[in-house]
Amino acid sequence: MVFSVFIITLFLPKQPRFRYEFEKGEIWKNKDLISPFTFAILKTNPQISTDKKDALENVLPIYTLNRAMRSNIEEAYLTEFDVKWRSNNLPETEKESYKQASVKLLRSIYDKGIIALNSRHQNEGQYYDFSLLDNNVSKTYSTQDVFTTASALEYFKDKFASTDLRIKDMVVNLIEDHLKPNIVFDEKMTSLLQETTVNSISITRGMVQKGELIIAKNNVVDEETFQKLQSFKESYEAQTKTIGDSTLVYLGQVLLVGFITSLLMVFLKLFRKDIFADNRQLSLLLLVTTSMLLALTWAIKLNLPSLYYIPFAIVPIIIRILFDTRLALYLHLLVILIAGFFVPNSFEFVFYQTTAGMVAIYSIRNLVKREQLLLSALYILSAYFISFLGIALLREGAVKQIEWSNFMPFVVSVLLSLLAYPLIYGFERLFGITSDVALIELTNTNNKLLRELAFKAPGTFQHSLQVANLAEAAIFKIGGNSLLVRAGALYHDIGKIENPQYFIENQNTGVSPHDKLPYEQSAQIIIKHVHKGIEITRRHQLPESVIDFIRTHHGNTRVDYFYQSFLKNSPEKFVDENIFRYPGPIPFSKETGVLMLADSVEAASRSLKNPDAQNINDLVERIIDYKLEQNQLDNCDLTLKDIETIKLIFKTMLMSIYHVRIDYPQNL
Repeated sequence: MVFSVFIITLFLPKQPRFRYEFEKGEIWKNKDLISPFTFAILKTNPQISTDKKDALENVLPIYTLNRAMRSNIEEAYLTEFDVKWRSNNLPETEKESYKQASVKLLRSIYDKGIIALNSRHQNEGQYYDFSLLDNNVSKTYSTQDVFTTASALEYFKDKFASTDLRIKDMVVNLIEDHLKPNIVFDEKMTSLLQETTVNSISITRGMVQKGELIIAKNNVVDEETFQKLQSFKESYEAQTKTIGDSTLVYLGQVLLVGFITSLLMVFLKLFRKDIFADNRQLSLLLLVTTSMLLALTWAIKLNLPSLYYIPFAIVPIIIRILFDTRLALYLHLLVILIAGFFVPNSFEFVFYQTTAGMVAIYSIRNLVKREQLLLSALYILSAYFISFLGIALLREGAVKQIEWSNFMPFVVSVLLSLLAYPLIYGFERLFGITSDVALIELTNTNNKLLRELAFKAPGTFQHSLQVANLAEAAIFKIGGNSLLVRAGALYHDIGKIENPQYFIENQNTGVSPHDKLPYEQSAQIIIKHVHKGIEITRRHQLPESVIDFIRTHHGNTRVDYFYQSFLKNSPEKFVDENIFRYPGPIPFSKETGVLMLADSVEAASRSLKNPDAQNINDLVERIIDYKLEQNQLDNCDLTLKDIETIKLIFKTMLMSIYHVRIDYPQNL
């Protein structure tokens, strides 16, 4: 416990916590809040987004002018002009005049400039303004002030005059081939300017002076006041990072986390002594608690956009499946209470997580199918949605004002909670804890060990099935883990696999191998099935909770048949009673106690020659009373009322098994 407290508090943020909780639209119930220092009022995220959008709209795209392009294009044009003129057999006498006229027009076009239009900038029409960068000097132009490639060609066609259509077509086609934009969009410079503009936008709007009233008691926290309070909180936390004494903060964390963890220990000591006495189970509880709070610390340090991404609902799911409902809810509340000190809007956080945790526990009350985890995730998501919608309506007062994107962290959190399934399997293996899911797998009669029992010792297998039905029905009625008692019943005689022919239920020939053995040796063979059962089940890695049924189903009773036979046939010999006695221990839980009774009653019922209602009634009474006389039920918490209920269930079921009819009065 001390180690868990140390680890949790070691990594938590070390700064004083802002003392006030507030929500938009609520009444300020604290005293008048006076600003202890001057601070700037921060803009809201929507305001900052609007300012950025407006600023970016005023940033004109930057284009650069390539002056060297004109001379290069002119040179290339003149070279090709001579070639084209000769190839078209045009008169040499007119060549020079047309060349000069076309070059003059080409120069005038490039003096004005040819722009490469960008569709991204044509938001409101064909034309747009831009900044032209020429020799590091920027001027604002409109695309109407310059040529495009198409308008430049049209301009040339209109201005170039020639009576000879062959000359005009040749010159126009040649110009079209050489027209290229010399005003080009500079994306890098534009992005740099946009980034600089966005970064220069102020995130504050106004100031609150020292000594100024922020909000008076019983006033409503409207939007403007809410932003002042939010700004005050951030300024306070920023200042206390350097001003506050981190040692005292750490001491406060140790006191709170240590106190809450101590409450968990007290709870276990008072109500779950079995867990408190088991270091493995106790370590698992502290590991889950510590891991979840370390995940919260990690999220805070990474500055996640929302702490609701963390799957807090995974805690009650794991604890409910591995332990019980009460412990799951209690541990979840402790985790949420500690986390509430380090999250914004702690009351809202506690409300979200508490309700979701309760729904998680209710939805997996009895986990017998894998699909229940998916249904549980759906129920948890529904709980989050109801809480989110209710809080949003309470805060905003209008559906249109709800920011639905804020619900996405809850969806991610619920999806992450599905990791509980593989984690449960890992915890079972690591800490030796048996969940209901594992018990369901063990009670499948098609698994390897039970199939081997059915093949090698079919009589024992049928006996185990009947015992399982009797014990399960009884424990379900008086209260207990019916899955655990069924699993224990199916495996309680698994040790008989070794020598099945030595047990009467597997003998079909009427000849018993015990007839040729001394009574002491026969007793030891019978007793040995307990040791063999423990050995086999441990080799197959069955849970200790199931192995307990093998150890206790005979308690420390005697193998009376061979003991009485020994006394009868060898009265002169000294008898060591321990040779004929099972090693124990006696049952120590409701489940193991019920199994002992079911095993004895079912085995004895097979010896009934006339299984009528009276004989079955006498048999059940005699067997259970004998176990009580032998003090075999002293350590299990079965009450006298439970014993009577068990007797009634055993009698009813045995009558049904042996098809006993009820005797009706003669007059009916």
